[in-house]
Amino acid sequence: MTHVPERPVRKKLRPVSSAVFVILCVSLLLLIFRADGMLQLRVLSYIVRPSVQPAVPQNQTSGDTVLKGLPAHLLRVSGSKTLLVSAFLEHRTAKKKVLVISIMFREEKLALQCNLRCQEKLYVSKAVIEIHWDHFGFPYGTADIFCPLPSGCETPTHVAITSAGTNNKDKSDLVFLEVENQRALNIFPYNFTSCFSTMYNYTNILQLVQSLEMLQFLGVNRVVVYKTNCSADAQRILDYYSGKGLVEVIPWSLSKYLNVSRRASPKQDPGDIHYFGQIPALNDCLYRFMYRSKYVAMHDPDELILPQSVYSWLELLPLLEKNYGANGCYEFENNYFPSEFTLPPPAPGTLPPREQWQNVTGVNILTHLYREPVKPKPAFNNFKIITNPRSVFAATVHGVLKSQKVCAWVDRKMARIYHVKPRGQIDVKPQQLIYDGRLLSYSSRLTSAVNAVLRETGLLPEDGMN
Repeated sequence: MTHVPERPVRKKLRPVSSAVFVILCVSLLLLIFRADGMLQLRVLSYIVRPSVQPAVPQNQTSGDTVLKGLPAHLLRVSGSKTLLVSAFLEHRTAKKKVLVISIMFREEKLALQCNLRCQEKLYVSKAVIEIHWDHFGFPYGTADIFCPLPSGCETPTHVAITSAGTNNKDKSDLVFLEVENQRALNIFPYNFTSCFSTMYNYTNILQLVQSLEMLQFLGVNRVVVYKTNCSADAQRILDYYSGKGLVEVIPWSLSKYLNVSRRASPKQDPGDIHYFGQIPALNDCLYRFMYRSKYVAMHDPDELILPQSVYSWLELLPLLEKNYGANGCYEFENNYFPSEFTLPPPAPGTLPPREQWQNVTGVNILTHLYREPVKPKPAFNNFKIITNPRSVFAATVHGVLKSQKVCAWVDRKMARIYHVKPRGQIDVKPQQLIYDGRLLSYSSRLTSAVNAVLRETGLLPEDGMN
């Protein structure tokens, strides 16, 4: 074990007050750090808290300007291409172990070693590596690095991953991840958490505000945004909701580490990893909120899971549990509402007024009420899920890879996804679209709530309310 070195004291301290200050500092250090062998740690960890910055940015950057995103907090394993995302204590297996969510180069063959810190001692175990199969043909994929717990180390607080062949004589060189989920709680601060992965080049202000307000109507308590980059106005909105305690932003720009692809397939856009690193973000969100949220929803900002007979997920949940079992995983059918088409409802219905938001960038979901016909099975449908996170071991873009229970397909008459987005070249003609006015049942409340947010963030002038 490595002793904590004493801080050097400057020899010349002329003022008496400076000498007293130094003595107090050294005394405080002696109280905090035991000199009998405590490991000196370098810890790579961060706690994301709601922003305390003002809702209106103080700089003069144009609102539509896409800002450079903050890099994700990843740790590279020395001597390899492996990137570490986060670490969690896994309570659900026969023997507890540490899970490190990672990004690995699939062709790299290596053995890894876990360096686990328990109290003031360091324990070592051999890592077990499992690369997820949903890499979509990209060179890098999401991986689970499992660290068995040696005898005497039942509750490690930190873990460092090293190459098994590396001689780590100087333990002070190890960089540790904090091991989260120390306790398996059964009382949760949140009922529903939504995971957005990943926000990139984002400028769709109006739909972002509409979606966040709709999610609150539905009963969502927390929205986690894995953000690559966005416009200045989008950042203003994220800061506003962070200050309200709804949104938690995780920096997720991977360009410092990898050449990310913007598409789902290497044929569409070559790169190192699938779609801005979406899959490791989803798995991080799953474990991050495993013991903080009763249910976790995994979907995009332009996707809303709407109940058909009730108005919130709180009311929907008993129906799901009654029909498909409690504490499970529920899959919801995707329905595209092309934003290229703005068609009025069937007579005598009319679209809500739009003039008040004409100067706000983005899509107005209340004006896109016609969906594409759903392709019959066996055609694949881009479903998304709401799940009890404690029943899932690995998540993917559509559904789960490994879970304790099989996910249930929810009848579209009970709930389904409203996915409002540009569709580009599609085979469907306007006369083939099907009217669905479910969103209008939220119109009045949504309009009022959106106006309030846009006004408070300075994106809607007072005269724009009339």
